[in-house]
Amino acid sequence: MEDLQLLEAVERYISGGMNPDERVYFEGLRKSNPEIDQLVVEHTFFLQQLSRFDQTRKLKHSLNEIHMDLSEKGSISSPRLEGRERVFYLFNRYKRTAAIAATIAGVTAVAISVLISTVSPNKPASEKDIAYLKRVVKQQDNQIRQQDNELKKVKSAIGTDPKTVADPKAPVTYKTGGTGFLIDPKGYLVTSAHVVKDASAIALQSNDGKEYAATVAFVDDARDIAILKINDNAYKAPASLPYSIRNRTGDIAEPIFTLGYPRNDIVYGEGYLAALTGHYGDTLSCQIAIAANPGNSGGPILNRNGEVIGVLSARQTSAEGVVFATKSKYIYTILSQLEKSDSGAQTIRVPSTSKLRGMDRTRQVDKIREFVYMVKVN
Repeated sequence: MEDLQLLEAVERYISGGMNPDERVYFEGLRKSNPEIDQLVVEHTFFLQQLSRFDQTRKLKHSLNEIHMDLSEKGSISSPRLEGRERVFYLFNRYKRTAAIAATIAGVTAVAISVLISTVSPNKPASEKDIAYLKRVVKQQDNQIRQQDNELKKVKSAIGTDPKTVADPKAPVTYKTGGTGFLIDPKGYLVTSAHVVKDASAIALQSNDGKEYAATVAFVDDARDIAILKINDNAYKAPASLPYSIRNRTGDIAEPIFTLGYPRNDIVYGEGYLAALTGHYGDTLSCQIAIAANPGNSGGPILNRNGEVIGVLSARQTSAEGVVFATKSKYIYTILSQLEKSDSGAQTIRVPSTSKLRGMDRTRQVDKIREFVYMVKVN
């Protein structure tokens, strides 16, 4: 397969553009050819980096526009700028307005030129010339109003009007949610990527009803895994986690169980590992036979020893009871990528030894439940 054709196939695979037969064939190539599998992983990471760079650039631009406008209106205080800094500030603040003004000035110059030539004593003004001048002036007036409306739309779109800035003290209404579980006592959690997609605000509710603010630290859409970080002074880190994160998949027919939040109370479910691959032979996930409802996504899948072997990912709507989970080994893969972009993540210590081995299921659930959270998203 040529390099360009291979790269195109990888992009279609990552974006979900392959039909079922093509996806099964490509999954076979990934299994038999480590280079292709590595290319998929590297290209997925590359696309994610591009997406994050573009989002960061847009956010910085919007925040800069908002800050400059609020500063000009006196809504916030800013340090006084002098010399070259003041020039750059004014340029950035009024570059859009200047461009519009230049356009209007050009129209005005044309109108004045026509006016001078029209009323020149060398040539008496005709009714035709006067009518043309009126049309030019009217067009100029319409353009001024249109440009003014465009300015208002731009300000409204980026939220530069202080009245449109959200009140940070106003209560947040959460519309969707899922489940997440701690992988490090310092406040790092794992959930499904689709649970926090396009989230503007995230809160984590513990089993005892306490709520903590959180942010997205890393997202891997291809594997449907996201890492969240609790950023709340009220959060008290536990000494350790009772369960461990397994670095390999379990065995077919192995008994498993999960905890999640399909409703406001935590819910227990049990079943067994049905297949080592997911939908259409997807090697990134495995199929589990377990009851799952909306809100369970992102919950831990554990074996009898209290080892996390997967993250509940999605439910196949075309077949009742068919549920999939992302393999837990990819948690380690994602953490290694997160460490490259976030130095704070280098201190994450994923538990490798389960303290639940040998306990009966009731005691295991009692030990685990305080580390499983409801993920609330707005």
